[in-house]
Amino acid sequence: MDKELESIIFRKDSAVKSLKQRIADALLGFKNNGLTVEQRNGKVYVSVEEKLLFQSGSWAVDPKGQEALKKLAKVLESQSEISIMVEGHTDNVPLNGSSQVKDNWDLSVMRATAITKILLSNSKLKPSQVSSAGRSEYLPLEKGNTPEARQKNRRSEIILTPIVTGK
Repeated sequence: MDKELESIIFRKDSAVKSLKQRIADALLGFKNNGLTVEQRNGKVYVSVEEKLLFQSGSWAVDPKGQEALKKLAKVLESQSEISIMVEGHTDNVPLNGSSQVKDNWDLSVMRATAITKILLSNSKLKPSQVSSAGRSEYLPLEKGNTPEARQKNRRSEIILTPIVTGK
């Protein structure tokens, strides 16, 4: 393998490990309370269970969830070389709404957007660093149709990808 490529890979791995540790430290009070921080595939995943952020069927972020997101935003604002993807995930129970939110697609998008707005309004993050996506029920963590599986699948994920250049 060429030395420059090895150097880029090493820098990216180091950046991911460092970022994961800073986030885990900042969100320590939320560990085991519906929030996990993991490193996989060269990215950092902050996964937040529905119960920490939202009431069932709602996209309004609860105060405790807002507190966690504000702490996360403060850590992320010092990371200019990072891409942030906010994903909303639902379970497979059909949602038949009559207002703005008509189904699980709508709900997952509204939740991702609500999280994005909190991250941006409470930090110096650049909007160009952040994107939002609704995944509905189509990327489940658990395939089963049990209440436990559905609960695990109702989550929001904030996926952080360091941008490492060849410089």
